[in-house]
Amino acid sequence: MSRIVAIVGRPNVGKSTLFNRLIGERKAIVDDVSGVTRDRHYGECEWGGQSFSVVDTGGYVTDSKDIFEAAIRDQVKIAVEESNLLLFMVDVQTDVTDLDSQFANILRKTNKPVLLVVNKVDTHEKINETAVFYSLGFGELFPISSATGSGTGELLDKIIELLPFDEDEQDFINSETINLPKIAIVGRPNVGKSSFINSLIGHDRNIVTNIAGTTRDTIHTRYNAFGKDLVIIDTAGIRKKSKVEENIEFYSVMRSLRAIENCDVCVIMLDAELGIESQDLNLLFLAHRHGKGIVILVNKWDLYEKETNTAKKYEEHIKERTAPFTDYPVLFISALNKQRIFQAMETALAVYDNLSNKIKTSKLNDLMLPIVTATPPPGVKGKTVSIKYIQQLPSKSVCFAFFCNLPQYIGESYKRFLENQLRQNFNFKGVPIKIFFRKK
Repeated sequence: MSRIVAIVGRPNVGKSTLFNRLIGERKAIVDDVSGVTRDRHYGECEWGGQSFSVVDTGGYVTDSKDIFEAAIRDQVKIAVEESNLLLFMVDVQTDVTDLDSQFANILRKTNKPVLLVVNKVDTHEKINETAVFYSLGFGELFPISSATGSGTGELLDKIIELLPFDEDEQDFINSETINLPKIAIVGRPNVGKSSFINSLIGHDRNIVTNIAGTTRDTIHTRYNAFGKDLVIIDTAGIRKKSKVEENIEFYSVMRSLRAIENCDVCVIMLDAELGIESQDLNLLFLAHRHGKGIVILVNKWDLYEKETNTAKKYEEHIKERTAPFTDYPVLFISALNKQRIFQAMETALAVYDNLSNKIKTSKLNDLMLPIVTATPPPGVKGKTVSIKYIQQLPSKSVCFAFFCNLPQYIGESYKRFLENQLRQNFNFKGVPIKIFFRKK
């Protein structure tokens, strides 16, 4: 199920610093000057074997006439509506401000769980100073230091405990489509996603125009033809965030995040003339981190000027941009001319089958242990690392556990070597592989 957590609050309380800590990378710009975050940032947090999406919002300012602050205010409201859980962040150094109280009044009117997070509590003395924030009326509060990470473990435990399911999505998943493959069509606006689905099902199930951003919400279509039975999820186009000017489009971006989380296979559609851009890469890496199957479709191929080996060179360029993950199918299609559109769905279903590919433990060890013996992990500090046993884990995504004596000494390069060997010996095309090293 989709799980979206939004970090909200007035400017300069440390929201972006907490966001960076939760997702484990420095993605949001952090500065002591208020108002730096004017855009939304999206990332994934993993904790206790579970994952959820995190949205970093700009600082909320009420009744401001500044055009940027007005846009932030509107989009924060949308984030509040679309999230499953809210982290309301305040600053222990400033006590309760008028903006904090105004924001608290807004959040109390929602039916979403709200966790009050008191930031910049980096000494024991400041813990006592957090008591004043009980006046905001949210009950339990969580003193943390987003800069050092102090207190974030307790906060994450509570987030995992409270994250609810989306009722609408639960109803859909509990319907007769529960066991059907779910294929999400994602990409930037105006690359032809809705045209592709309309050509596939033979009539205008979805509205199609040449205006970027026409599809405002995800649309689920049951597809049953030619012996195929599946659910296609048509998502709103995701454009570069600097161009997200309409609040309703920000809403559609969050819906698209949910579609990626809830699908089995993510079909990323490109415009042949525009190629693969940073936003496409963000989609691919997000789907990869969620363990979803991945297919890339290059649409409008009939309009692209071709020479010798054009498709081969085009595919090589795409995979250079997505390295080290390159084992996924790339198809060149024309949605309007119905060129290779059925082959595209067959490929997506083949990737879905690869997701459920379970390798017997005996076969896995018979094939992989001789490879590991012939090319063992490099020694570290004079110690020899020895892998003794391999097992595929019983999870929805494709995961393998390598049991060894010193798992802490195995580096990223050897992990990639093992992944390449698994791909060469077993069919996991289009499927992310996660490898874990455990002490035997």
